[in-house]
Amino acid sequence: MSGLLPRYDQSMMAAYGLPPLVLTRGDGVTVWDSEGRSYLDLDSGGGVTSLGHNHPQLRAVLADQAEKILHVSNAYATEPQVALAERLQQCLSDEGYLGPTARVFFSNSGSEAMESALKLARLHKPGGRILTLNRSYHGRTMGALSLADEAYRAPFEPLLSGVYVADDATDLEQAFDDDVAACVIDVHHGRSIERLNDAELGRVRDLCDRYGALLILDESLSGVGRTGRWFAHTPRVVADVITLARGLGGGVPIGVTIGFQTAGRLVQRGLEASATGGSPLATAAGLAVLNLIEPLMPQVTLTGAWLKTKLTEQGYNVQGEGLMLAVNVPDAENCEHYLREQGFLVTATNSEQIRLLPPLIITRDDLVPFVEAMGEMKGKL
Repeated sequence: MSGLLPRYDQSMMAAYGLPPLVLTRGDGVTVWDSEGRSYLDLDSGGGVTSLGHNHPQLRAVLADQAEKILHVSNAYATEPQVALAERLQQCLSDEGYLGPTARVFFSNSGSEAMESALKLARLHKPGGRILTLNRSYHGRTMGALSLADEAYRAPFEPLLSGVYVADDATDLEQAFDDDVAACVIDVHHGRSIERLNDAELGRVRDLCDRYGALLILDESLSGVGRTGRWFAHTPRVVADVITLARGLGGGVPIGVTIGFQTAGRLVQRGLEASATGGSPLATAAGLAVLNLIEPLMPQVTLTGAWLKTKLTEQGYNVQGEGLMLAVNVPDAENCEHYLREQGFLVTATNSEQIRLLPPLIITRDDLVPFVEAMGEMKGKL
């Protein structure tokens, strides 16, 4: 494998730069590189491998489905697709929604899920404006980029028209009027793990009701047990549209757009489609992931709280909840490199923070060496 990175450099676009490692296999919360070194995976591939690596039950479900059928046109129905949609309705009911009113559209990623949500906004109020907050992230497709920070938007402008990116909650409130079709909120900003407080989020819900706008909540990263609940926004508010992705597939690409009541019935035949969205393989994986994550959620809450406390006791400022945390550090890129050398994979999401998104199966015992390394790092960097 020693020659793979030069081959990568000669064959791949530079979107991710030159990777620091070649990863060859994983098991549970551990991955190994091409040199045989092991690492505690505290990133889960960007929050995707929610059950860790090579989970035996998920692997068995995928193998079983692969033996039956991998893909069909969405002109036809499959059992895994319908079963996952019904299971999501049940999860929503568990969190206080009227689950049977939810209608689901499957795609392949969080970006695609957000594109479908934006289409619902256009169908809901044709020509209406879409509001969102600065320091948000909703994906890299052109519509999703229209909702992002200036640094992400600028290279690709002009983007989707009729979008206003507010500076803060006050600016967002002042932007509401009868022309607003939807407000899109990143429940936990995927890079800094910031979120609107409960009062601000409740105020946005009230404004959407007053002006007849859809409240679209992006749970692509924060949903499916990541914060110790099915959804990070419950029981604070209810949404009109929710997007899910990443951890739902446990490593298999999937995106979901969920609309409630009238929002769930805006799409009629011919208005939306995905050639590969909702495949039997992806939806079988999603169903297995939900069933396997449900008993883990109390552990996610307790383990996340323990980790947050331990890091705070060392003098770190930690944001987030459950196993979705951001730690303030003086030089995030240098800290990421240092921790990798010590055998821990984290992500520097900006110059001042590292993000922790470990598999939901992780335990305190798994995390003790990382906590010790963070203590040692504080005295060195």
